[in-house]
Amino acid sequence: MNVINDHRAVKARQVPPTDDGFVMLAGEVGAWRGPFANAPAQLTAHLKALAAHIEAREANVFRAVLRPPGEGEEILAARGIHPARYDVVVLIRTAGVDAALQTRESAAYKELAERLGASARRTHEVVASNAARLGDVDHGQDHAFLFNYFYADDRETLLKVWEYTAGWFQAKTALRDSALMQPLDGEPADYGIINHASWPNLRTFLPGLILRPTFRSFVLANFKANGVAAQPIIYRRV
Repeated sequence: MNVINDHRAVKARQVPPTDDGFVMLAGEVGAWRGPFANAPAQLTAHLKALAAHIEAREANVFRAVLRPPGEGEEILAARGIHPARYDVVVLIRTAGVDAALQTRESAAYKELAERLGASARRTHEVVASNAARLGDVDHGQDHAFLFNYFYADDRETLLKVWEYTAGWFQAKTALRDSALMQPLDGEPADYGIINHASWPNLRTFLPGLILRPTFRSFVLANFKANGVAAQPIIYRRV
């Protein structure tokens, strides 16, 4: 890893990862107006009703509201990877990766996946494990939820870059929770890791991305220096 402005580098304070498994299904459905999304309310409500029938620890539906600044679209273009523009996400957390694989084969999940697929221009489906964790993401609160879709040619470098940039977010935006999802072997590799996190509201972190110079000079600079494409999208839970 090539650390830019290493005097600002502080590793994230982590807690041990869990044995949880995840099924994540994301779709491009509505229209983006610049950085703002407008996912169809009727569709997301229907997906929420379908998700209630899936047997899992949690099954949540999210609608996108905003794309903050990211990095690396030229990397994605060179690798033939479509930029993440997913305005609807279904996230299912299970007791383990085997349970996640079984959930994906269940009739309830297939009905939900067919419903989203019928409405979406593009979908992305992946089963993942928990690679790292800052804390459990609390879906019981009406928070601003992040899904950040990361790509790099080397996954180990990607994990190291995340560890340092997550440290910046802990220090500068009071980031308290984050669950890093790593696709299982054989799953789609468009994104080497997907970070899921939350803040109480947009005011907690958005001004830091706009007003703090170190967001660009440290966070985005380290993504660029290490060949990392980072595509963050902020969602609300349906």
